[in-house]
Amino acid sequence: MFCRKYQTYCDRLVQDTPFLTSNGRLSEQQVDKIILQLNRFYPQILTNKEAEKFRNPKTSLRVRLSDLLTHLQRKGERDCQEFYRALYINAQPLYGSLPSRKAMKTSDSTELDPDKEKYNLNDRGPMFFLACFSVAAGLAFLIYYCSPDPRVLRGARRVIGFSPIIIGKHLSHYLLAYLEKGFKEP
Repeated sequence: MFCRKYQTYCDRLVQDTPFLTSNGRLSEQQVDKIILQLNRFYPQILTNKEAEKFRNPKTSLRVRLSDLLTHLQRKGERDCQEFYRALYINAQPLYGSLPSRKAMKTSDSTELDPDKEKYNLNDRGPMFFLACFSVAAGLAFLIYYCSPDPRVLRGARRVIGFSPIIIGKHLSHYLLAYLEKGFKEP
């Protein structure tokens, strides 16, 4: 079965059945715990009679498990989902190695190459970067080449005086030193 982006639990169960029924994947105790959970806990998926049938020690484990999975597929999506929940609770290492889980992990990965992903800083594109860079370069150019009006500088000093809250104490000292230097120059 091919991997679709959104598989139903029944589709996943069809895909995982050969893996689950292969010898040695699930122990007798794990299968019993799964059946008991499907029988005893809300929502009750299996009736008492069905649970007895799937726990019958006279039948081989592989046949019982195969019959259980087929039965759940026929009952519907909710029952298949509850089986996966019970499998996760009672056999977590096996749950993580299911073929459907591995297929979902590979299909859910981003389309980006991992080497290129570290260079992708945001999703706004190159024009946003150029616009921000242009604004920053323009302000730096303006501050460097133009002497600011002393009235404006006083207001800026008040704002930068509260900057330790926003930009940190150490950087604020440098900014205040630059502004004080600007006051002393004519």
